[in-house]
Amino acid sequence: MKFAFVAKHRTIWPVAWLCDALGVSRSGFHAWLNRSPSTRSRSDEELGGKVKASFAASDRTYGARRVWRDLLADGADCGLHRIERLMRLQGLRARPRRRRLPKDSGDRQLETVPANLLDRQFAAERPNQKWIADFTYLWTAEGWLYVAAVIDLFSRRVVGWSMSAAMTAQLVTDALLMAVWRRGKPDALLHHSDQGSQGGFKRSSQHQLFSLITAIRQAPPPAFSSLVSFSDGH
Repeated sequence: MKFAFVAKHRTIWPVAWLCDALGVSRSGFHAWLNRSPSTRSRSDEELGGKVKASFAASDRTYGARRVWRDLLADGADCGLHRIERLMRLQGLRARPRRRRLPKDSGDRQLETVPANLLDRQFAAERPNQKWIADFTYLWTAEGWLYVAAVIDLFSRRVVGWSMSAAMTAQLVTDALLMAVWRRGKPDALLHHSDQGSQGGFKRSSQHQLFSLITAIRQAPPPAFSSLVSFSDGH
């Protein structure tokens, strides 16, 4: 393994430095470098190719045990520990199983739901007249990532957005705040969102919108890099 490390990095650092750092002799390294591969090494190289092919065919979902069973079914003669070693050397790790979709446990009190002021009228005559908002979630290597966005129906452009590891009212409020500041803090507009479970914002958005605009106008600008548009409603 030490000689293999020296061979891999000898184009970056001098061989003498690498050998001294690893406590091996230069003559031993050159003897190893010029030595023909052993039968075991050739066998590992051939089997390693089959391991990689099986792993890729599974869409990177097979672990060592399933790859091993796959190779045994193809007639390969190998042990589980050998497959584990070859996968480790090639950096082959199974992708984590996809988690179930986040649970929507929010309650929906119909008596507090605002009227649908947009009423599927998705055409806008000018910027900052009608905004629509929603959020979605994406699976990442670190878990679910929630993304909220605000779109101006006139230009169909995303004018505000935010991301968070938690599904909260603050997520959509931050997207709206960015939109207001990016579009020059418009006086009033129709802001439409669906009936989600984040009651702190969605079920009362049209009632809080003007007070939110007033609060934003009085607050110092946040650390956004550019401007957007905004509107009041459902």
